[in-house]
Amino acid sequence: MSTTEGMSPVLHLRGPVLLAPDRELAEAWVVDGRIHHERPEPPTGVEVHVLDGYVVPGLADLHCHLGITDGGGGATLETARQQALTNRDTGVLLIRDAGSIIDNSPLQSQKDLPRLIRCGRHLARTRRYLPGYADEVEPEDLPAAVTRQAQRGDGWVKLVGDWIDRGLGDLSPCWDAEDFHAAARAAHRAGARITTHTFDENTLPLALEAGFDCLEHATGLTHETIARTAAAGIPVVTTLVNVGEFETYADQGERKFPDYAAHMRRLRAGRYDRTRDAHDAGIQLLAGTDAGGVLGHGIIHDELDELARAGLDATAILDAAAWAPRRFLGAPGLEDGAPADLLIVSRDPRQDHTALRELDHVVLGGRAVA
Repeated sequence: MSTTEGMSPVLHLRGPVLLAPDRELAEAWVVDGRIHHERPEPPTGVEVHVLDGYVVPGLADLHCHLGITDGGGGATLETARQQALTNRDTGVLLIRDAGSIIDNSPLQSQKDLPRLIRCGRHLARTRRYLPGYADEVEPEDLPAAVTRQAQRGDGWVKLVGDWIDRGLGDLSPCWDAEDFHAAARAAHRAGARITTHTFDENTLPLALEAGFDCLEHATGLTHETIARTAAAGIPVVTTLVNVGEFETYADQGERKFPDYAAHMRRLRAGRYDRTRDAHDAGIQLLAGTDAGGVLGHGIIHDELDELARAGLDATAILDAAAWAPRRFLGAPGLEDGAPADLLIVSRDPRQDHTALRELDHVVLGGRAVA
């Protein structure tokens, strides 16, 4: 493939090009790193390279941590870069970082890495979260901390809504109703959206009443809060791979906290029914892995397999992993003029989501990178 100096190659995508669950094009072109639905005049002296197959937007991971290592330590920026590359090579071209110890914003200017949207650092109640991960504050300082993290991130803040209460011996909310309201008000005044880590059933009504914009994990969904979440149009980031690890967390805490261990096992046991019920109720599910820390990177396809076990069909899985995250974050997909961040596979992923594991091409900014 030949190009003029500094110019991206011209690609002829002989699809179908999957624009949405019910929209496709027979073909498209990529010129100077952007998608064109109508055939453009290729620049002089640049070869047109033909790529055949099903064309889909790059996958998204909406709950990922770039810059955290196993055990909770802060990684170097180079380690965070390698984590991003690992995700990219599995087809993840859009990441919402759900909290990092380090400032990973320099990764955003590196053109060979996935597009990165950052939440800043986790916000947690003092001594109510994993040591070293979060900006830990007390309720009176929470609004200022939300404002600070909104300025640090890219329009997102994440609050740790619940964790084990060692005095109680079980999961419980870390904040009261007014704290949730104050956090949401501060985020929205700062022009940011706010999401919350939540495992416990009792946290969800607090976040919904306060006007939170997203729910992470949401393992405590009940029939009542599923209905309320659906009615409010609030999406849920699934992280089912992480929920599958709840047995390990239960084993670790069982001797001192048997109620917590039993609770975590119940949440794990109900994960597929709860996810299917949420989907059937109309809640938009968004794929996230919780990669970073305990879980390694590059596991998006494991998460998609989990969504299949929960009963979602292949088109719904592709929506949760590609189209819906881009709509939610305001990131471009495959529309005319969008940056060419896309995957090409030989089988129809709307019929079998595992086709997404078999990547023929990963194209980022119009260039084949993997």
